Amino acid sequence: MSNSAVAKEIEQVPGPKLHRNHALYTVPGLKRGLHVLEAVAAARRPLGISEIARAIGITRSAAFRLVYTLRNMGFLESDATAKTARLGARVLNIGFAYLASMDIIEVARPFLEELRDRTNVSSHLAIRDGKELLYLCCIQTRSSFLSTINVGARLPSYSTPMGWVLLADLPNGELRTLFRGEKFRALTEFTPKSVDELTKRTVNASTSGFVVSRGIVEPGGSSIAAPIFDRSGRAVAAIDIAGPDSAFDLKQIGSRYLREVLTTARQISARLGHSSTHRTSRSRA
Repeated sequence: MSNSAVAKEIEQVPGPKLHRNHALYTVPGLKRGLHVLEAVAAARRPLGISEIARAIGITRSAAFRLVYTLRNMGFLESDATAKTARLGARVLNIGFAYLASMDIIEVARPFLEELRDRTNVSSHLAIRDGKELLYLCCIQTRSSFLSTINVGARLPSYSTPMGWVLLADLPNGELRTLFRGEKFRALTEFTPKSVDELTKRTVNASTSGFVVSRGIVEPGGSSIAAPIFDRSGRAVAAIDIAGPDSAFDLKQIGSRYLREVLTTARQISARLGHSSTHRTSRSRA
């Protein structure tokens, strides 16, 4: 995304009706600092000081001071040369806390219950929390083939189909940075052994828009995972149906079950404001 596109995206963010004392109440420094975070987030790649300055229309020296402050507070991080800035863990903590507190669970639950009823397989909702997949909602099947996953469970995102569809939203460079030096612990023979292998999985997930799993997470288990997109086209969560092979009619796993999961994913995404005209795959550059 170009700097002009970043600036335009920031300008288009709707705001509340201005108070008559708006100029008096507004804190310019805070506003500029938040614009820095928005610019880095919108770019979806590390930005240099000059790029940030151009994106939000301030001088390079002002951008440097803002980045310096945000970096020291943990809202931004830099590479080893300190020449670029990307979102830091503190922003992610706020973002994930917001996501957990917003109505995504309330929105998704009735759709997941309907998905469970139509497939007779347990359904789940999860988000990516750093390198991990965090389960927010688990709708158990009414049959005896219960899911072993509970709310709050965490799994390595690199080893799970839902993790792959969420990691597919990251640019390739950001994916490699996230897992640089990571020792990939194998859950099964299908667990990627390196970042290169993980990249192939995420590219396939991005291209397909889903992942059908046969024994990827545990032997004898199957699942179908798909991403949930928000109004900006960002993959903010993922859903799946998952259970032992015996819970499925395996002849229909790539047809009826897949259609049900994709339909549910589109319904939840639509409730979050996503339009089918939005771009739902990210550049891997």
